[in-house]
Amino acid sequence: MTELGPLVDPTDVPPWLSRLVGATRNLDGELFRRLAAPDEDGRDAAVLILFGEHESRGPDVLLQLRADGGGAHSGQVAFPGGSAEPADRDPVDTALREAVEETGLDPSGVRPLALLPQLHIPVSGFHVTPVLAHWERPSRVWAVDPAETQAVARAPIADLTDPANRFQLRHPSGFLGPAFALPGMLVWGFTAALLTMILQVGGWERPWDGSDIRDLDAAWRSVGSALGEVDG
Repeated sequence: MTELGPLVDPTDVPPWLSRLVGATRNLDGELFRRLAAPDEDGRDAAVLILFGEHESRGPDVLLQLRADGGGAHSGQVAFPGGSAEPADRDPVDTALREAVEETGLDPSGVRPLALLPQLHIPVSGFHVTPVLAHWERPSRVWAVDPAETQAVARAPIADLTDPANRFQLRHPSGFLGPAFALPGMLVWGFTAALLTMILQVGGWERPWDGSDIRDLDAAWRSVGSALGEVDG
């Protein structure tokens, strides 16, 4: 079984990341209860939550906009990641391999920091292990396969925590959960729920209006055009 929690000494990371990495030693289970993986069978997967630091925009996280191909998560913003393959040694291997395939990043510049508890995505049946990592040497990233990814972006933490960009989204299916409106990106569903947990645990969250509830169509109007490639 893969050991959860920090993979590095929390004091040996940039100061703005140390609280988040240290907190993975003893996470509040209540934060993850809603997305906890059930006992029944599911497909193992991993996502890469890659934090970098832009010279002018400050700390950020890498996100991708999936291609609109009709699948369970098509057209949604997500962390790079996907299903485990037999050759993968652990979730870190899975997350890095998928991120390279989807965004073209140079894995030599990525330092894995911690593993979060395995979470469940009911609509696709995946049991997902989130892998926290630091982008020590950022590289150019782009939508490697247009059939799989429309765009990639480094989303500033400051924008994600801005109360003006946060609300709750009501999906036609009845789903109600947190969402983020950023230029070219509507972040909702599993990714938004996981981001919300991370912002809380990392000590970055600012008070926002949880009574602001928007339907999916209105939420889409909150964002602009799609994004292109990003240089490191």
